[in-house]
Amino acid sequence: MVGHVDHGKTTLTQALSGVWTDTHSEERKRGISIKLGYADTAFYKTADGRFYAKGKHPDGKDDDEGELLRVVSFVDAPGHETLMAVMISGASIMDGAMLLIAATEKCPQSQTREHLAALQIAGIENIVVVQNKIDIVTRERAVESHGEIKGFLEGTIAEGAPIIPVSAHHDVNLDILIQAIEDSIPTPDRSLDEGGLMYVARSFDTNRPGSRPDKLQGGIIGGSIVAGSFSVGDSILIAPGRRVQGGGKTDWEPIRTTIESVRGGGLALESVHAGGLCGIATPMDPVSTKADELSGQVMAREGELPPVWEKLDLDLELLENMVSGGEGEPEKVRPLQPNEMLMVNSATATSVGTVSSIKGSKATLQLRLPICAKPGSRITLSRRVGSRWRLIGHGSIGG
Repeated sequence: MVGHVDHGKTTLTQALSGVWTDTHSEERKRGISIKLGYADTAFYKTADGRFYAKGKHPDGKDDDEGELLRVVSFVDAPGHETLMAVMISGASIMDGAMLLIAATEKCPQSQTREHLAALQIAGIENIVVVQNKIDIVTRERAVESHGEIKGFLEGTIAEGAPIIPVSAHHDVNLDILIQAIEDSIPTPDRSLDEGGLMYVARSFDTNRPGSRPDKLQGGIIGGSIVAGSFSVGDSILIAPGRRVQGGGKTDWEPIRTTIESVRGGGLALESVHAGGLCGIATPMDPVSTKADELSGQVMAREGELPPVWEKLDLDLELLENMVSGGEGEPEKVRPLQPNEMLMVNSATATSVGTVSSIKGSKATLQLRLPICAKPGSRITLSRRVGSRWRLIGHGSIGG
């Protein structure tokens, strides 16, 4: 769920799932999403062809398990321009995307452009465009907005994507939106996946202040399993892990722990497979998982962990122009410069890299914080322009 700040992503997530994902105290104060928000729901279809979300049967009845289509997890990504790194992290764990655009504002806004560019870089091709807030504009403005959106999508990865007018606040057209999601965002075939790989997007300490030592619960990690499966009792590694001192230098070593319990879709499970979001309970010291301390790490079993990179050799593909919704000529993306600092996003991980060498479409970056990723993984690159980081392109990890 991506788009410009204040276009209604969190409200739509709540309308489809019943979960308000802005739970962080600063988010509540500022009224915007700062961290990635998560919510699970289920989609159903009645015998006479009507679509509905969990808890919203069109006849007011209880959900009918015989009408269940599938369970869906939403990632509500921030829209504010200074939070692009978090949004790109969200894109990395999506099988598809809903791009929200409010009918109340001219399209495109700057973050709308940037989020669509991020989806293109992340390779997210299954997209449904949601024209929100149709309840507070005139019919003429709704039609005009639809034309703006259609023109904006021409020539992009979302050209031809369905554009569904909705009112998230009043639950208008949610059945049509669910049908579009079912038609446009299929469940990937993961039957051939081997091993297990999870991108950690959040981590928590669920203990209340003052809890007695014998009542303390271990640390919780949450995120998306992108390959294979994990089961209760599995021994796992989390990398890059933690800093360790030795021989006069700082090194990194993976965290070794076990899976004590698994939750997905609000249910306690014995095992969890690729697709959707889940929470993993571990015996780790909760201090190591508090306040998203492990966000950006990768979880796998022993022997299945991707390499940890402190230096990246990249095959580059820079954008021609800076992504912007402003008027006038777009700003060209200048080539990378030696010793330039760039923000690097790999799956849910964010680091800063210094360009140590550049030759044509090849570059080497020295990372301030290491990342764990498979060779060939796609990363995004952002450059500091004024007070914010601006998306300038992507690269794939050589190796």
